[in-house]
This record gives sequence, structure tokens and C-alpha cells, in this order.
Amino acid sequence: MGLLRRGPVDSGNPPWLVVGLGNPGEKYADTPHNAGARAVERLADELGGRFKPSKHRAIAAEARTDEAKLVLVRPTTFMNESGQAVGPFLRWYRSSADALIVVHDDIDLPLGRLRVKKGGGNGGHHGLDSVSGAVGRDFYRVRIGVGRPSDPRIEPADYVLRALPKQQALQLDEAEALAGKAALSLVSHGLDATMGLYNNK
Repeated sequence: MGLLRRGPVDSGNPPWLVVGLGNPGEKYADTPHNAGARAVERLADELGGRFKPSKHRAIAAEARTDEAKLVLVRPTTFMNESGQAVGPFLRWYRSSADALIVVHDDIDLPLGRLRVKKGGGNGGHHGLDSVSGAVGRDFYRVRIGVGRPSDPRIEPADYVLRALPKQQALQLDEAEALAGKAALSLVSHGLDATMGLYNNK
């Protein structure tokens, strides 16, 4: 595969960056902590984008909608170093946090629930901490609820790094599909409309 290279930006407008957070490697591929990464990978597939390696510690795929050019980004760093990929990508595309959407898991939301917001706190999510450290907090977030362990003996940090049972995994899969649609809605319809459409799903 060739290296992803910056293409021309239409009418001087930078592209939207849609970033899916997760950990690299097969060990983590099916875990709740990789829900954001899977959502963005699915979105790239639906839009016909092909992931290519970049020099910014990520793989990325370029795609278009009727409204905008998108760059779909999957950091190849571990979760707590995600900002090391996101910050350079924003600078490379001469973009800003106003055109950044980060899709990620959220243990404080019930399994399968979505929440869309802009800015705010990171809720102890180390991937968001890293991104905020690189670009500030004022970016869009699509939060995918993964719930908390039902067994009090399981630490939350361990729970998000284990594959879910089949039925729960299917429920999370449905939420990941909706998360991609919510990201596209942010691009097309803005924050308020997207919150109204997806924050109760």
C-alpha cells in the first residue's frame, strides 16, 4: 500500500477528521475499548474509503459525502497515546478541533447507548485525555456506551479489554453502526440536530 498523501482541499476548506479510538493488535480488536475504532472502520467501508498507512502513527482513508471531504483516521498508537496521531493529522490537513469528531467507548453509558456532544470533560478516558492534550478539548465526541461489568469483582479497566459475550457484542455492534451515522450527521446537519436524533438511541 502507498502512503496516504494530502490531497487538494475543496474551495480552501479543510476536511473533517473522524477519528476512531482503540488499541492496536488482534488481542484488543473485539474488546469494548475498541468500539470507536470499529465504528470508523465500518464507516470507511460504507463510504468506499481504503485505509492506507500514514506517517502520523495512524492509518487513514479519504472519503466524500455530498457536503464535505472526510478523512477517517484510526490511530495505530495505544489508546493513551492517541493524541500523538490526532495532533499531527490536524496540522497536516490545516484543520482544527472545530472539524474533528472523535468516536470512542464510554463506560459510564449503558451498553448500546449513544451520546453526541462537543467539548467538556473526558470522564477518565485516557484516549480522550491524550487527544485533549494535543488539540484542546473543544472537539466533537460520539460516545458509544459499553456499560460497566455486572460482576463487581471485575475491574472496569479489565472489563473494557475483554471481549463481550455474544448477545452483548451484537448490541454493541448495532451501536457502532449508529455511531458512524451520527458522525456523518454532525458533518451534514450540525450538533443540535444530531443530538436530537441520536442522544436517545
